Amino acid sequence: MRRVRLLPALPLVLALLGADAAARAPLPTVPKVDLERYMGEWYVIANIPTAWESGAFNALESYRLNPDGTIATTFSFRKGGFDGPLKVMKPKSWVRDPESNAAWWMQFFWPLKAEYLIAYLSPDYSQSIVARTKRDYVWIMARTPQISDADYERLVRFVAAQGYDVGRVRKVPQRWDATVPNAKHPA
Repeated sequence: MRRVRLLPALPLVLALLGADAAARAPLPTVPKVDLERYMGEWYVIANIPTAWESGAFNALESYRLNPDGTIATTFSFRKGGFDGPLKVMKPKSWVRDPESNAAWWMQFFWPLKAEYLIAYLSPDYSQSIVARTKRDYVWIMARTPQISDADYERLVRFVAAQGYDVGRVRKVPQRWDATVPNAKHPA
């Protein structure tokens, strides 16, 4: 008797499972990343922010290759405004796909690891998109604090083509001049 009552709900359950599977379809990465060229500072131009980076201003991600192959990562931003408190995070990072160097793990605290996929990288290493298979968070980054509107729109279209809800993408305010306290992270 109980099976008969659940039978009408089966298509809905299967549809939900299928939607989840589509959202978790493999997310392609760039074929190869030259890690030494990728190291350095990246300004976060836009993102679908995590809870702790919501309201970020002057968001900056920095990478340095350690002798043991891990990546010294520093993420800094001003919370709530250009003069807001400086927030700095230093997750442990490492490449999980040494063939491409495009798939990393980041660990903000043990034992949880966050997926870091370099889904887009311009040939001159001036713009990058970091994504996740879940399509829950994304970061559009550049070597400069501003990019052209045409570049921004092109990168957002790329994010949409990867299956993201681009209505959730938010620009990160970036202003680097003498009137703004330096948001660059401490050494």
